[in-house]
Formats: sequence, structure tokens, C-alpha cells
Amino acid sequence: MADQTPTNPWKRLLALPNESRGKTLFVAFATALVCTLLVSGATVLLRPIQTANRAAETQLRLEALLSAIPGMTALLSSSESAQLSTVVIDLPEGRAAQEITPETLETALLDTGNWTALSPEQDLAGIGTRPDYAQVYLLRDGAAVKLMVLPIAGAGYNGPIEAMIAINGDMETIAGLTVTGQSETPGLGARIEEAAWQQGFAGTRFRDDRGEMRFAVARGPATTDYEVDGITGATRTSTAVTRMVRFWLGPEGYGPLIDAVKRGEF
Repeated sequence: MADQTPTNPWKRLLALPNESRGKTLFVAFATALVCTLLVSGATVLLRPIQTANRAAETQLRLEALLSAIPGMTALLSSSESAQLSTVVIDLPEGRAAQEITPETLETALLDTGNWTALSPEQDLAGIGTRPDYAQVYLLRDGAAVKLMVLPIAGAGYNGPIEAMIAINGDMETIAGLTVTGQSETPGLGARIEEAAWQQGFAGTRFRDDRGEMRFAVARGPATTDYEVDGITGATRTSTAVTRMVRFWLGPEGYGPLIDAVKRGEF
């Protein structure tokens, strides 16, 4: 009697009983492969949309931040020379990056060589590593920098906190702050997104006359020019914001850039 076993490998596989281990493994592998291809394809197709959405949200936050800063709207509307521009900063050097633009920044930061590991003593913000490049926004009136808007981030109580902080042209006082992302406890730490609390940043000094970092979120109402009001019941979130601002406005963050602007070298 002739052998009835199919010679075609695909037909031989289909002829196996459903409880066959080989057939089960093949089906599981094939399913996983198809799912992987679908997810990868969706990621590639959606990435430009996600990037555009993030850019649009950042622009809205930036416009809201500027409109909330006293005098900014009037400056932008009354002075033809007042222009808001964006530039990628080499953080360690405190100057404009030579080869990286806002368009190529995201790709550049995929390279781990463009990140710096922070020691526990350096890492006030709790971020572990710091990018060597960051995109900032500058408002100039002629050659003078009137305002800098800087993206900042740090570890909060429940997860990362992301924000943009605006520094006045004196490079000594904060003009405003807007939180762009957080996962703190609703009704407590999440109040950092409330406009009423963020308004307290305007006019707050962050360094004293000797250049020492003094900024802090107070445990209660602010009592000095270097403090903003604390949030009742959210001590850990308040501490996280203090550490985040101190880090990014300090020597491991935008400190070299702030100093360069203050010397008139940027």
C-alpha cells in the first residue's frame, strides 16, 4: 500500500492533529510574529502623528505660559524686534549646539552617547541620566534676551513630572512655570497643575547675590523672595518640584547657559 503522508511541508503540518506539540508551537510562533509585525507597522505609521501632536501640545502650553507672564503679551505686540525663537543647547558648554537642530534632536537623543550619567550627589531631580542637548525657547528684543523658556523634568511622588520654566532676562528671577505632565495624587500633589499655584512662581528669585541656589517650595506660605507657596498635604511633591527646579537651574542643568546669557555671551 502506498504511503499517504503528504510530501508538501505545509500540508504535512496541517495534517498533524491539533494536540500535536509541533503544530501548537508553530501556530504560537506564527501568531506572535504576525502581532509583532502589526505592532511595529503601527508604531512606524503613527510616529509622525504622535510627534506632531506632541509639538502642537507643547506650542499650546508655551503660548499659555507666555500669555500668563506679566508684560510679555505687550512686549510681543508692541516691539517689532521682539521675536521668539528656538535653539538646541549644548548643556555642558552652555552654548548653541553646533550640529544638532530642533529637527534632528529627537534622533540625536536616541544615541546613549549623548546622555550623561549623574552621580547621586548630582542627581537632585532623580532622573538618573541627563541629556546633553535640550531645545529651549528665547525671546529677544534686539540683541537682548528678555526671556528664556526651558523644559525641565524630575521624579515626582508617583512618577515623572515634566514642566517648562520661564526665566526673566535678568537671569535671576523666574517669570513663570507650566506643568506639562504629571501623575501625582489627585487633590494633593496633582494641584501643581493648577494655574493658581503656578502663578506664585512669577517674580520668585532662584539664586542670591552670591550665585547660591535658594529656590524652594515652602512647607506652608512663602516667606522669602526665593519661595513659592507649598501645597498642603503634598510634602513629597513639593520637595520633588524644589529639587527639579534646583537641578535644572543649577550647574548640571542650564546653569552654564544662564551664566553665559548673564555675561552677554549668548
